[in-house]
Amino acid sequence: MHMTRRKHLQLVAAAAGTAALSRGIALAQQTSSSNMNVRLPKYKNADFYKDGKFQAEAAKKAYFDMMAKHGYNMHIEHAKKWATDFWVTDFNLGDFVNVGMGGVFWVNLQEFNYFAHEIYLLPGQMIVEHSHVETAKAKPKMESWHARHGSVYCFGETGGDIPTGVVLPKSQEQFITVRKCTEVPTGDILTLNRVMAKHFMMGGPSGGIVSEYASFHDNDGLRFTNPGVKF
Repeated sequence: MHMTRRKHLQLVAAAAGTAALSRGIALAQQTSSSNMNVRLPKYKNADFYKDGKFQAEAAKKAYFDMMAKHGYNMHIEHAKKWATDFWVTDFNLGDFVNVGMGGVFWVNLQEFNYFAHEIYLLPGQMIVEHSHVETAKAKPKMESWHARHGSVYCFGETGGDIPTGVVLPKSQEQFITVRKCTEVPTGDILTLNRVMAKHFMMGGPSGGIVSEYASFHDNDGLRFTNPGVKF
């Protein structure tokens, strides 16, 4: 069969494009897999408390170390443009290794009803169970979570059984009311099943760096199932 030079070049270009796409997909899958297998130190609560007081700078360092291991850059040089500074919390519960988080609110605009938030969780670290209710400033918040590095376990009204090896913090056992679990690996995304649904999140074995996309966030709308929480 006679093939013109133009047709030959088109076939060569198509084959090259397919090969490049295949290499790109393979690299993305490899990167995703490596993000799920980053090894982090096994911290103790003693690493984050001095004379009973939470040491925010030690907590920030642990998150910065996790970010470095994942090859993630917060670009703190742009912090003046963020809605909040980089913050950390133990929810006033004194159990940071198991119950705590780091975060940044990139954008939080009531006028336009949108919000962008980064969540940082150490391995096995839990954001305490909560829901978002209507306030004078905002309707009940709807949100989605996009795992950028590592993985997280999202608990709520939907999902499956708790995966083998995932252990809920003992300090929160009596306050947990939702136990359906969905694992969200690197690159995956999950949306809350309905507004005002109770939910919480835990960092996976390599910790979790998660982008949250949501409607406007008002702290006055937070309702924690643990009455001891201060946020």
